[in-house]
Amino acid sequence: MNAKKLFTNPRIIILAVFLIIALVAIQPNPFADGVAIRSVARNSSAQWAGFTSPKPTDLPMSRERILTINDIPIRSEADFYREVGKMQPQMSYLIQTNKQSYSLVPRAKTKTEMLGTEDIGIKVYPAPKTNIRKGLDLEGGTRVLLQPDRALSDEDMDLLIDNMKERLNVYGLSDVVVSKAGDLSGGQYVRVEIAGVNEEEVRQLLGNQGKFEAKITNETVFRGGQDITYVCRSADCSGIDPSGGCGPIGNGWTCRFRFSITLRQEAAERQAELTKDLEIVTENNEQYLSERIYLYLDDEEVDSLLIGEDLQGRAVTDIQISGSGIGATQQDAIFDALQNMKRLQTILVTGSLPAKVEVVQTDTISPSLGKEFVKSAFIMGFVAILGVTAVIVFRYGKLIISVPIIITMLSELILLLGLAAFIGWNIDIAAIAGIIVAIGTGVDDQIVITDELLRGDRSTSGTFRERIKRAFFIIMGAYLTAVVSMLPLWFAGAGLLRGFAITTIFGVTFGVFITRPAYAALMENIFKDESDA
Repeated sequence: MNAKKLFTNPRIIILAVFLIIALVAIQPNPFADGVAIRSVARNSSAQWAGFTSPKPTDLPMSRERILTINDIPIRSEADFYREVGKMQPQMSYLIQTNKQSYSLVPRAKTKTEMLGTEDIGIKVYPAPKTNIRKGLDLEGGTRVLLQPDRALSDEDMDLLIDNMKERLNVYGLSDVVVSKAGDLSGGQYVRVEIAGVNEEEVRQLLGNQGKFEAKITNETVFRGGQDITYVCRSADCSGIDPSGGCGPIGNGWTCRFRFSITLRQEAAERQAELTKDLEIVTENNEQYLSERIYLYLDDEEVDSLLIGEDLQGRAVTDIQISGSGIGATQQDAIFDALQNMKRLQTILVTGSLPAKVEVVQTDTISPSLGKEFVKSAFIMGFVAILGVTAVIVFRYGKLIISVPIIITMLSELILLLGLAAFIGWNIDIAAIAGIIVAIGTGVDDQIVITDELLRGDRSTSGTFRERIKRAFFIIMGAYLTAVVSMLPLWFAGAGLLRGFAITTIFGVTFGVFITRPAYAALMENIFKDESDA
């Protein structure tokens, strides 16, 4: 083998360049320590300390990692949540990350909720070792497939997706993927993938249109989003209603929440117009208007409020919204009321979705199950490589032939993972299946090339280059067949099989245009005595 001629071969150089680019994109670092920040809740102690949520498009290796809390090393999620659990309100804690230091002061919970330390608002996950994004099958989380109740234009579909993203961001969920999907019958879907969130939270946020209206005498006074300029979510003007509080009801408890909002002047004037002719009545020694203001969420009445007599005919822009929560215990009722308040605040901030949506499928994978999937995937990949290697060694009985095939196989794997890291494409179970298919196809092609080179003598089988051309004719036929067969899967199943189709298509494309030519050049160098060059 002529090493100098081999490493100056353009096809080998192209493969080497692509491998370097792939490794730079993957950026492997097995020594990355700490825990990575998944999200930072708005208006939390962490946000006030300067922490910010990572963007969904941020590369995994660029995410901020927490290394120590008060000089105590943080090596795992358990370490982080144990130290956070020890924090006391109004005390300062030094949190060191791989980017900077933060001085965090946890807040106390309000008296109406319970005494103790408020959650600092940071969610973390194990520090990533590469830029390869793991899909929900491997990471754990929830995937929801939603379908609009009517056909939407491209503009309305984009508005629907933007509104959902805003709603999830307002709710403090940053590690979110919201994308359009479709199927071969023309169905429109929205696919939402959220790591570290359970199914019920996603259903509450996205399963409803979020159409909020306030009505007096069956006339709309204001709507969520367009008529509201400000929604208070701080503790001084939102939380459990001090005047209503909590009380037993039946075998459980109920608690009322309240928060203030600011209306546009037009909505305030509508309120003044609708209340100017109402009568004043007395109830429990207090004077109110004869009509209530009714609150509707997705066309269902969720609450009704008395209107103070001082609001009659006045265009008031600052008003209070209230509601309730129930539970078996007082703490359960408080939690339910605060959750309902947070959801309603989110809807009022982001407005309603342009169409009603139906949850047609949900998949929830626990993080522990995801770790098992990762472990199984590594074992599966190792066994597959071992099996292919054994077959090749048995087939040819020469390491000088078997080793290049194995190197080419590994090169295709690195190129695929590098592409995934570069374009931010998630590796899930379907993608792993596609990788295995692509690499298996690559091994088939290399065997075709090798068999053509080893077949017969040059007088009966043609020159070296003629045999390579014959092999590539077969390979190109198989390549085009594989690509065409994958295209329907790209669009089928509302995009859930797209990962399989993408990995297969890109895998065989890398093979045909980069790794197979390089392999052929390597074989040409090894069998130079048979070459007619």
